Amino acid sequence: MAELREIATGLQFPEGPIAMDDGSVVLVEIKRGTLSRVDVEKGTIDVIAECGGGPNGAAVGPDGAVYVCNNGGCLGFQELMGMTLPGPPPPSYPGHGSIQRVELGTGEVTTLYEECDSNPLRAPNDIVFDTDGGFWFTDHGVRHGRTSDRTGIYYARPDGSSIKEVIFPVDAPNGIGLSPAGDRLYVAETHAGRAWAWNVPAPGIVEGPNPLGPNGAELLVGLPGFQLFDSLGVDGDGWINIATLVNGGITSISPDGATVEHLATDDPITTNICFGGEGLRTAYITCSAFGRLVATDWSRPGLQMAFHA
Repeated sequence: MAELREIATGLQFPEGPIAMDDGSVVLVEIKRGTLSRVDVEKGTIDVIAECGGGPNGAAVGPDGAVYVCNNGGCLGFQELMGMTLPGPPPPSYPGHGSIQRVELGTGEVTTLYEECDSNPLRAPNDIVFDTDGGFWFTDHGVRHGRTSDRTGIYYARPDGSSIKEVIFPVDAPNGIGLSPAGDRLYVAETHAGRAWAWNVPAPGIVEGPNPLGPNGAELLVGLPGFQLFDSLGVDGDGWINIATLVNGGITSISPDGATVEHLATDDPITTNICFGGEGLRTAYITCSAFGRLVATDWSRPGLQMAFHA
């Protein structure tokens, strides 16, 4: 198990952490429906905005606002053995999610996208900006009873002017990230426990050499046994660090996929990671079943995101 430092407790299914320049960590609380700020020194939690639904992933955009993947409230929650666990969609789920913009200073929430080409965004999950100012995001989709969505990966502009589906289909795409040079896109599939990679020759465009992979994707890794992938963060050395469910922790994959490491946590629903602190050497990890934000010293430098605040 990793040597973890507890930063905050009492979070309501935290996800989407962002290490801010002021030393705080902004994250979403999916069950609470909020974008919140954690004071790393005090461990206090303050609500920035009421997003509603199920805010799931977050990233700072070129205008300093936070852009949120909202799954629409597609997760029902249950308590078991002191843990909060996600379940099937509740009756209140409207059948779609959205991409939202949150003004940090005022908490104002604006909805940018709810559909693409007349197809609803079922459950937007994770998001990453490129240096061109556009953002990639995944639509995890919804599983309910005997049905399962077929969803994909999108590229959009933060001013609400353009959205396109770039990759389809992918099986429950979750974590998404870009290489340090921005020329590779990485996506984790939840239920299959697979991580895919595409080349990015230009903003919003992917290509790859594998005719049998989705849109030519290369398979970086497929986990053995019962392990599921959640969200991810790429570090400064280009390693893809994916939050791992059931076998709770962070699975780190070298850029070529040849080496796989696992850093265990004590939470089977470990959902995301980001990097901050001096030299970006601190990894902040959301441990969602027990509602905690924890930190650990990272062996590699983190990656400075395209836009930061």
